[in-house]
Amino acid sequence: MAATRVIELRTEIPGPRSREILERERRAVARPLIVHGPIVAAEAHGSAITDVDGNTFLDFVGGVGVMNVGHGHPKVVEAVQEQVERFLHTDFTVVAYELYVELAERLGALVPVAGDVRSAFFSAGTEAVENAVKLARLHTGRHAVIAFEGAFHGRTLLALTMTSRTHPYKTGLGPFAPEVYRAPFPNAYRGPDPETALATLERMLATHVPADHVAAIVFEPQQGEGGFIPAAPEFVTGLRRICDEHGIVLVADEVQTGFGRTGRMFAMEHFDVEADLIVVAKSIAGGLPLSGVVGRARIMDDPHEGAIGGTFIGNPVALAAAVAVLEVCAEERLVERAVMIGDVIRTRMHEWQVRWPRIGDVRGLGAMLAIELVRDSGTKTPAPELAVAVIDEALRRGLILLKAGVYGNCIRALCPLTIADRELDEGLDVWEEALATVLGQ
Repeated sequence: MAATRVIELRTEIPGPRSREILERERRAVARPLIVHGPIVAAEAHGSAITDVDGNTFLDFVGGVGVMNVGHGHPKVVEAVQEQVERFLHTDFTVVAYELYVELAERLGALVPVAGDVRSAFFSAGTEAVENAVKLARLHTGRHAVIAFEGAFHGRTLLALTMTSRTHPYKTGLGPFAPEVYRAPFPNAYRGPDPETALATLERMLATHVPADHVAAIVFEPQQGEGGFIPAAPEFVTGLRRICDEHGIVLVADEVQTGFGRTGRMFAMEHFDVEADLIVVAKSIAGGLPLSGVVGRARIMDDPHEGAIGGTFIGNPVALAAAVAVLEVCAEERLVERAVMIGDVIRTRMHEWQVRWPRIGDVRGLGAMLAIELVRDSGTKTPAPELAVAVIDEALRRGLILLKAGVYGNCIRALCPLTIADRELDEGLDVWEEALATVLGQ
């Protein structure tokens, strides 16, 4: 007997109800908020989203890396409901609550940072990035920040300055924050190699900004929006050395890589290198807005009282969800599950690459994987139009995918780590069918 399929398509895509709502959206919602897929969600459970027309899709986007524990995990829902009945808000710095302390304790025990660790919570990843830089500046008494080509750190002023992709994120939004410098990030497919990237960074300290002016080097252990490019181990080791030599704070932006996604609880565990501060968000709270900075106590405790804060610095409902997420990760062994999922996806992607040479590269850590589409495998000319066509075709067949990369030519996999084997196979089969339709048999 054939396994039951998750995908169930009852109408054309988009269906009539989705089209109706999206027509209203065009009249009521600010136009820059582009809706990437022409469907409207009605409910979501596990790895599936059902739209308002009754069509059920497999979700390989997970709210852009937010749903590591899946949509509506019962333990997360229960924790949220219980906290809603208690209280919704006090502002932690006005009236404290135990959940804030509990999550700080739990994360402090989990992050790959030795010694005393402290935490501070916020709402969005971009807010946490900016606060990590604040902490580094106040600790060092310096102002400059070094980020990397291909980086994505958020959309508020300082984080947007650190973000590397020009369009659509930065177009028309200058002038940007001062004292942000950009170094090359190693890329095994397109270059530079790790040695060249490190040499360029060290030259920057002689030609662009002196090392004793640099407060922080901020990097993603695996770039997300930049195209799912993992850092080379020797590059991360080199960053640690440079920071140690010059008293610079090393900040790992684990907004997308954290909470088991890469086959480790935090991606920094792949490199046997400790960051000073780790920025977390996305999957931390199972779909509720929460972010944080976790790191060395000597850096986190150094600033004056009131230097960081905000009205919603760790909403208690989101904190309750986050504690439940950590329990789900442990009880369901989601870190180990990410390794297994990643092995399955990577194997299929490599098979696709052999079949279709226009898949120029397959890369990523754990279950954070992507394919890069090119017009020619020799020239490596980016093919964003192919990525869009594959994503559109997959949606018509019931699979939600999303692109990435500075050229928009990568397709990423961010399925929930709770996905069942049969669901994973079903989604990959549909992805393969979409590739065959676009790239030819």
